[in-house]
Amino acid sequence: MKTKYKDLTIWITGASSGIGEALAIAFAKKGARIILSGRDQERLDTVKQSCKRPSTHIVIPFDISDASQTKSAYEMAIAQAGKIDWLINNAGISQRALIMDTDEEVERQIMEIDYFAQTRLTRLVLPDMITQGGGKVVMVSSVAGLLGTQYRGAYGAAKAALHMWANSLRAELHDQGIEVATIFPGFIQTNVSINALTGDGSAQGTMDDATKKGLTATEFAKQVVKALTKDEEYIIVAGKKEKLATRVNRVSPPKLYKLIRESQVT
Repeated sequence: MKTKYKDLTIWITGASSGIGEALAIAFAKKGARIILSGRDQERLDTVKQSCKRPSTHIVIPFDISDASQTKSAYEMAIAQAGKIDWLINNAGISQRALIMDTDEEVERQIMEIDYFAQTRLTRLVLPDMITQGGGKVVMVSSVAGLLGTQYRGAYGAAKAALHMWANSLRAELHDQGIEVATIFPGFIQTNVSINALTGDGSAQGTMDDATKKGLTATEFAKQVVKALTKDEEYIIVAGKKEKLATRVNRVSPPKLYKLIRESQVT
C-alpha cells in the first residue's frame, strides 16, 4: 500500500541539525506534517522555515534527557497535532574515547541519552498509536551498534541496546498495528564527531576524516525516505566500507574483528 504522507504527522527528535534536519525537510517535501524537536528553539525554527509548507509544522523544543521535559513535550505534541503517526527517535550523542580512558559517568550519560531517553519517549507515544489503530516507530541506531570498534565502546553498546529493544518491540506489538524500523547510519557528514564525548565528558570539537568523507545528510535522508516508504525494517545507510564490514560480520565475526584491530579507527 502506498504511503500517504499528506495524512501523516511525523515527530522527529534531534531535528535542529544533521540527519534530523535532513529527514524533516525530506518528509515535509513528501507532504507530511512534521513535529520538530531538539534543544535549540532558534535552530528548530530555522529548519521549520526550510521545510515545504512551513506553517503546517510544529516546533517543540525540549531536553530529551530530562524525563519531566519529555513528558511535557509529549503532551504538547498531542495537544497541538492531535495525533502522532510516526516517531523518529533520532536524538543522540556519539563518543570518541578508549574504554580505559572513559569515566563511568560519561558512559552513563551516553547510555541515558542514546538508549533510555529514546525508549522513554517511545513508551509515552505508544498507547496513543495503539488506540488510533497503528503507527510506526523508527529507531536511529548506528553501524557502531552492529560492529564494536575502538573509541566507541559505550556508544556502540547504547546503539546495540536500542537495536535489540526495537526488535523486542516489533515482536510484541506487531499484532496491534505498530511497525518498527531501525536505521543504521554509517559515516554521515554532520557535526556528530564534533559533538562526540571524550573520556572526561568534554566534546571532541573536531570532525573525523571518515565523517568528513561520509554520505551527505541529504543523501542519507533520501535513502531513508525510500526505505521507509517500502516498509523496510532493517535499514543500513552507509558507505561501501561500512556495508562490507556488516556483511563480513554476518559471515565471520572473527575475521572482521581481526580487520578492525589492524585498522586505524579514530
